[in-house]
Amino acid sequence: MENFQYYTPTKVVFGKGTEDQTGQLVAEQGCRKVLVHYGSGSVIRSGLLERIYRSLDEAGIRYISLGGVVPNPRLSLVYEGIELCKRENADFILAVGGGSVIDSAKAIGYGVANDGDVWDFYDGKRRVEGCLPIGVVLTIAAAGSEMSDSSVITNENGWLKRGYSSDFGRVRFAVMDPELTMTLPKYQTASGCVDIMMHTMERYFNHCDNMEITDGISEHLLRTVMKHAKILMTEPDNYNARAEVMWAGSLSHNGLTGCGTDGGDWASHQLEHELGGMFDVAHGAGLAAVWGSWARYVMDAALERFAKFAVNVMGVEPEEDDAATALKGIEAMEDFYRALEMPVSIRDMGIELNEDQMRELAEKCSHFGRRTIGCIKKLDKEDMYRIYKNARG
Repeated sequence: MENFQYYTPTKVVFGKGTEDQTGQLVAEQGCRKVLVHYGSGSVIRSGLLERIYRSLDEAGIRYISLGGVVPNPRLSLVYEGIELCKRENADFILAVGGGSVIDSAKAIGYGVANDGDVWDFYDGKRRVEGCLPIGVVLTIAAAGSEMSDSSVITNENGWLKRGYSSDFGRVRFAVMDPELTMTLPKYQTASGCVDIMMHTMERYFNHCDNMEITDGISEHLLRTVMKHAKILMTEPDNYNARAEVMWAGSLSHNGLTGCGTDGGDWASHQLEHELGGMFDVAHGAGLAAVWGSWARYVMDAALERFAKFAVNVMGVEPEEDDAATALKGIEAMEDFYRALEMPVSIRDMGIELNEDQMRELAEKCSHFGRRTIGCIKKLDKEDMYRIYKNARG
């Protein structure tokens, strides 16, 4: 096993009706004025935003608002939020929504607390030295941003999608009411479940000696999400299934499933980021579309690990050799994606990649030839191109 630090400072308030405590939770932060940051129509139509405002009013909290966050959140709205916070002297951000809203809030927080262009942090040019404090009312179980140190932003200038991680961006509190996720469309629920699982799978597929307890937590988390994801496809208002998935989303990306590892591979995420930047696809769906091609491309470098995944997570009967077992596990995962009506190729998302687009995706994913990705097998620009080609369908 590897040495590790485990840091999870976020206060979690979980259960039915917990959003009514938002005002009190914000008041505990000692702030003077709050930016309420949210997405589009769903939080308004459901009445959630009005309940949040009422809770803030009852707690005597002054606030301003900025909506309009979209999936694959845009840098232009981040800039708008930074200027709004500075102009209004906001000293706290309340993100009401899912991962995109939280990621946008983190970027705004970085931009307010640090001089210069906030994109520099996502472009790898500088490191942050602080962040405006953030709270979350979670409405989508998927990204795990409510307990992670990471955020991802899309720059419309070149449609570059880049991530940044810092403990300064960890939120102060997360309000998590599973009932708020019951109105999500089936596709969004399924995509969220894939995203949750992938955060653990990226850590699970690593190149180091692993801890038995971390593997056990990871494998059980994956099986739990698979079980309840299938339930939610036919019972979207099943509270217990929603609760299991929501809590799994946080545990999958707060570092727990990476304790004692080398950090994991993360190549699938990097490959998907460029798809999301170019085609604006749902993150979980994009991950499902590329994962099988990535797994087949690298599995020979970690056959024992892939075979263990096949047996312990996918329930595959072991074959005489690890390669056959590993392949059966990959195929079983793709069958699971199909059961959720998730894509297993890029064509399944209605995208017909041409040669120029595959080359462009590889260029952007490799940061124009300046980096490799992954740890099971170091992938250069040509490897990335081949995986995109194999995933084309």
